[in-house]
Amino acid sequence: MLFNPLPNPNQQHPRPLRFSTTLVAATIGLSVAAVGLTLGAAARSDARPGGEETKTLDQLYAEAKAEGGKLVVYAGGDWKDQQGDTKQAFEKRFPGIKVEMVVDYSKYQDARIDNQLATGTLVPDVVQLQTLQDFPRWKRQGALLPYKPAGFGKVHDKFNDADGAWVATNVLAFGAAYNKELVGGDAPHSVREFADSEWKGKIASAYPNDDDATLFLYSRYVKKFGWNWLARMARNTEFLRGSDSAGNAMTAGKKAIGLGGWVTPDAGKDPEATTVGMLPNTRDPFMAWGQREAIFKDARHPAAAKLFLNWQLSKEQQTSDGWSVRTDVAPPAGLKKVWQYKNADIDGFPAFMRDRAAAERLREQMTVYIGEAKGDPTPGRLGTHPGR
Repeated sequence: MLFNPLPNPNQQHPRPLRFSTTLVAATIGLSVAAVGLTLGAAARSDARPGGEETKTLDQLYAEAKAEGGKLVVYAGGDWKDQQGDTKQAFEKRFPGIKVEMVVDYSKYQDARIDNQLATGTLVPDVVQLQTLQDFPRWKRQGALLPYKPAGFGKVHDKFNDADGAWVATNVLAFGAAYNKELVGGDAPHSVREFADSEWKGKIASAYPNDDDATLFLYSRYVKKFGWNWLARMARNTEFLRGSDSAGNAMTAGKKAIGLGGWVTPDAGKDPEATTVGMLPNTRDPFMAWGQREAIFKDARHPAAAKLFLNWQLSKEQQTSDGWSVRTDVAPPAGLKKVWQYKNADIDGFPAFMRDRAAAERLREQMTVYIGEAKGDPTPGRLGTHPGR
């Protein structure tokens, strides 16, 4: 599989270049040292019945058309058209419903939304972001619409809010991957090797001090390999803005290794793949999380918003092409469900995002080693009210 910069919401994130994946993840990750859940834990994850949507997609579609057939979604991502596949698929499935997918870095989207809420000028109906800490806060503020799409009870309990304030609709992951043609017979077996001199000038990485998911990934590497590893590895690496940029450089043959970007998981068995993720081949840490999604209480198009969430969470969208948030959807062939991988640490990223003071201290430490993030934001500069 490829270095998939922002998977699509159902499987989010279109495909431009993704790490072949033997991997998992957005740049990918690492060992199949997996931690099997007990049957009891799996059963507990399975059920949260009651209060779920009972209308069919066709019924919700009719209501969305009657409402006016419009929807605005603010999505976290790395380039303007990153949600183009989602938009096209949704509009094809539901003709007459026009969805505006506004993509920007999550750290700008949440600030934009806070400003809109404060000024009474809210634009999006739906929000789907990497800034996981915002959703409990918006819930406390009463800004979110409690809503449980059909299938909510089949969502793993790490990936939803008990009251329906938010639900994760896709699993994302970050790690490392390499270009088979460029590494030849010297394919790396661990991220630890990226500090070796043989990789000088051959690595591209997203800035860990620019993206919180990459920051968390790097914090796990530093914990395992040490700060001296980072100092040496940084001398070998070109850092880029946008969590997809490193994977794009690797896939295009500009760099042998890409680090800190998106990838869709597979077992790495495709002989035609140009890029290979490192998940099954190492005991390195990687990271995975559920990208949270919610409807705003003051959404202008609540019927279309409900249709959108039900469609994303439906089994027709939650396929086994990538890891699903649902417990009743099989993982990609040859892999386990994401919560069964101990080295994915699905609890770690939400906890990391909640402690903003610790995250900022770590960001400053990373900056000492690699310098300030340089370059314009890859989605462009969208202003205060895009999509209005």
